[in-house]
Amino acid sequence: MLYRKNPVNQKELSILGYGCLRFSKKGTAIDQEKAEEEMRAAIERGVNYFDTAYTYGGSEVCLGKFLAKGYRDKVNIATKLPHYFIKKEGDMERYFLEELKRLQTDHVEYYLMHMLNDVERWEYLQSLGIREWIEEKKARGQIENIGFSFHGGTDNFKKVLDAYDWDFCQIQYNYMDEHSQAGRRGLQYAHEKGLPVIIMEPLRGGRLVNGLPRDAEKLFEAEKPRRSPAEWGLRWLWNQPEVTVVLSGMNDIAQVEENVRIAQDAEVGCMTEHDMEVIEKVRTEINRAIRVPCTGCGYCMPCSAGVDIPACFAAYNTRYTDSWFQGMKAYMMCTTFRTELCNASKCVKCGKCEQHCPQGISIRKELAQVKKHMETPIYHIAKAILKKRKY
Repeated sequence: MLYRKNPVNQKELSILGYGCLRFSKKGTAIDQEKAEEEMRAAIERGVNYFDTAYTYGGSEVCLGKFLAKGYRDKVNIATKLPHYFIKKEGDMERYFLEELKRLQTDHVEYYLMHMLNDVERWEYLQSLGIREWIEEKKARGQIENIGFSFHGGTDNFKKVLDAYDWDFCQIQYNYMDEHSQAGRRGLQYAHEKGLPVIIMEPLRGGRLVNGLPRDAEKLFEAEKPRRSPAEWGLRWLWNQPEVTVVLSGMNDIAQVEENVRIAQDAEVGCMTEHDMEVIEKVRTEINRAIRVPCTGCGYCMPCSAGVDIPACFAAYNTRYTDSWFQGMKAYMMCTTFRTELCNASKCVKCGKCEQHCPQGISIRKELAQVKKHMETPIYHIAKAILKKRKY
């Protein structure tokens, strides 16, 4: 197992992290025995970063039961505050203490604001005393590092990153999201600030393994040495010095063994120029299904009407390159799960954005298509439910 240092505290983190969202189920509950077998195999092979969250049903409890069997001091726990449930002072403490109880521990090494997608929400949390609460938790040794996970566009990511003296951050990033979500620009921005960056969705939930177009699969199969699509995707990430830990939602011993094998020699520079050309060809094959040729450059931003144009187009394209569900999930997280909505229907058709688009995209026309295909009755139902739960 290779390790990279957290530049903030110089502690070594395994480049492969264990994502605890996708444990196997036995009926409706997590298969504890199977999950423990897989986590044990990962720890024995050097994995020392385990990522969970309050809202990952049963995950914190499962991880806590396992670590209590003599593994707690071998790993770094990363879990997340469901800040979207917080409505009054005291809520932060209540949720945090519940998480410690679930995890059977008195501290966590890495604590994140879960899906902190805009500065406005952070400002609201500050009004409830979250800065003071974090300082108190750090002083008592209950939280070692404070960070946030993020879904959204690059510009908003940078604003959240600048809003507080964070210790680390977590972003969705893979070879298909290089210019969407926080993207490469966001990754580099965090790295320049000296922060470790944790990567989630490195293979888009397995869709860059099992959901590839046949022509993309053929490109990988033609290469020697033969590598699986998963290995190509992981090596692409570990090739970059800005990446600290890559999370993988492993729920099979074979997955653990394969990922650990890759993590034994996937150093910065492990991808050749030819390898990068192969990735680009695969990306081209996947992108044949996209609807809008947006590169996520952000030159169209900021939108005076409040539309996050790159995020809207990225989610819309995901609907066709991945699936309807994944596209809708991305659209909800990146445009609607925000203090201020930034979805396509906010477009006032002023056209200013089109004057700056290097791709020559008819942005107003395409946003109308996004609205038509993404803001469906199902979207509005989900939005209404979300609104009732918000802040």
